[in-house]
Amino acid sequence: MILTVTLNTALDITYRVPALRPHASHRVTEVTERPGGKGLNVARVLAALGHEVTVTGFAGGTTGGVVREGLTGVPGVTDALVPVAGATRRTIAVVDERTGDTTQLNEPGPAVAPAEWNAFQEAYEDLLAGVAAVALCGSLPPGVPVGAYAGLVRVARAAGVPVLLDTSGEPLRRGLAARPDLIKPNADELAELTGSHEPQRAAQAARRRGARSVIASLGPEGLLAVTPEGRWRAAPPAHVRGNPTGAGDSAVAGLLSGLVEHLPWPDRLARAVALSAATVLAPVAGEFDRAAYEELLGHGVAVTAEAGAA
Repeated sequence: MILTVTLNTALDITYRVPALRPHASHRVTEVTERPGGKGLNVARVLAALGHEVTVTGFAGGTTGGVVREGLTGVPGVTDALVPVAGATRRTIAVVDERTGDTTQLNEPGPAVAPAEWNAFQEAYEDLLAGVAAVALCGSLPPGVPVGAYAGLVRVARAAGVPVLLDTSGEPLRRGLAARPDLIKPNADELAELTGSHEPQRAAQAARRRGARSVIASLGPEGLLAVTPEGRWRAAPPAHVRGNPTGAGDSAVAGLLSGLVEHLPWPDRLARAVALSAATVLAPVAGEFDRAAYEELLGHGVAVTAEAGAA
């Protein structure tokens, strides 16, 4: 079983409009709602790949109730969200059907009280028993300590559970000190973390700061991996246009599933890139176009070794 942690869960709402224009009224052609937040997106993709997944984090208010209700219909996903008094946030994605571009609006999340944070930490420690891997994903809601992920990484490592950390800014900086097995920043997050805008140099710097392996998302150019076993780049055959919301989360699912299946790094990276591209082609986050995924995984993703010692 795999555990995903989403401290700042969300109700993802996607609007599709013929064309998005500033200062204008718009007629929405389609609306979809899904349980959201990075870890929940990761969990749905993992479940679609055949893995049993438990999700935890916080959920509260009417919006939190809608999120939990939505999870009941997802085969392979078990809800272990911890209740809070505040209302779970909403995220709004507006897809311009003319250009394929997406505009994202993210609410901050509910304020988490100290007692609620303590309850979560107790639940998290209990959930780690028998877990094959854990993913710590996304932003921190108000009230959660900025060093929260560092503490959660240490607890997982003490339990002997491999841990993937996917966050940014100060939570990532502090989390690195706890030595996660894997981090997956994008190029901008990696540059902010290390001060270097050259991805390979920045990834090496992140490893020196504590990450065992660094997988940097390079957007349409795919992934760069710097690991103890070597360095690789993995890229789709062509730029894919569509809704990129959740593409990075699908890459995390690919990496995490490859980890628990003990796949070699090139196979993990090919899966992650194929899932990410197939998610761009899907209508909403947490889903992927399976036909596109299988085609890309079969012969569409190029994985090449990089020179130099890891």
